[in-house]
Amino acid sequence: MEPKRKRLNRRGLLGAAGGVAALGAVGAGAAALARDSGTPGPEAPAATTVAFHGPHQAGITGEAQSRTVLLALDVNADVGTDRLAAVMRLLTDDAARLTRGEAALADADPQLAAEPARLTVTFGFGLDLLERLGLAVPDGAAPLPEFTVDRLDDAWSGGDLLIQVCGDGDLAVSHAIRMLVKDTRSFAAVRWTQRGFQQRPAAGGTPRNVLGQMDGTGNPDPSTAEGAEAVWFGPDAGALEGGTVMVVRRMRTDLDQWDKLDETGKDRVIGRRLADGSPLTGEREADEPDLEAREDSGLLVIPTGAHVRRAKEAGTTILRRSYNYDDGPGPQGESDTGLVFVSYQADTGRFTAIQERLAEADLLNDYAVPIGSAVFVLPPGCDETGWIGQGLIA
Repeated sequence: MEPKRKRLNRRGLLGAAGGVAALGAVGAGAAALARDSGTPGPEAPAATTVAFHGPHQAGITGEAQSRTVLLALDVNADVGTDRLAAVMRLLTDDAARLTRGEAALADADPQLAAEPARLTVTFGFGLDLLERLGLAVPDGAAPLPEFTVDRLDDAWSGGDLLIQVCGDGDLAVSHAIRMLVKDTRSFAAVRWTQRGFQQRPAAGGTPRNVLGQMDGTGNPDPSTAEGAEAVWFGPDAGALEGGTVMVVRRMRTDLDQWDKLDETGKDRVIGRRLADGSPLTGEREADEPDLEAREDSGLLVIPTGAHVRRAKEAGTTILRRSYNYDDGPGPQGESDTGLVFVSYQADTGRFTAIQERLAEADLLNDYAVPIGSAVFVLPPGCDETGWIGQGLIA
């Protein structure tokens, strides 16, 4: 990694630093004036941060933030590995600064970075880009097959470079996206942008999606050996050890049809009670669904087409970190609402095994349709002397 002084000079740090210094001088003067007048000065904001550096990229595990923006870019055809490496150094440096509440280099509005609001930035590479540049594609990363339920739109699919920004503040997320896109303007074009939200219950627990369902129940714990095997690339992946595969699926929901079901009908579609997330065979959200349990009539308690049954019978697990989207009502008041489904797994085969079972007979297929799909390889994290993708590209 080149010395910081050279990189800072290249990006006009002196001008940005001058702006920061001027703002600091104004702030100091205001504080002094407040002391002299006997009125209290402004309190420093309580900025919560999530560490950017580490063995894994941030924004994959841990409690999900309330907002996300997923940005897919198409890298220009003339970009080679040297140019890609230079841009990733730049993106890494700016992302690290922004997530700890510091302005990106040459930021004209550095005050907007002061409250990061648990900001995280995560980077991924599309399979086509890796192949085009002759870079290693890990065994666990493969394109998804065409599923029978797919109604995919190119406007929400594919992409060479993925930037995921999550945070608990709209302004922090918006500012970070603006700074990072600036880094890529001469290097790539925006392919699609997906914005999502979730609302964690005030008392804590699993957030709900737009269908009212608790979303994320039964996720693997990557801090355990079994969970780590499900999510992270292992030693066989070489420089990508500690990375993962990210699947992004945009699911449009038909809430008008969903709302025609009563609560019992909705429970049977999912296989869990919407009231508390418990499986139809249990009493608590964390109870394991009993797929063999039958009613007195002999019928299965959890129907054969229930979402939870179809997913469980695949015999594998993935880490789900989904968000809701709402693009507002259409001309006739119809909703354009759904899920930005995001999952992380060491092998796309895990996702495929689950999705194939869902595509065959999931009752939820009548109310949620995939309209976008993309797969990205997420390299491991880096330390303060490195950059994201260094082991893969260099």
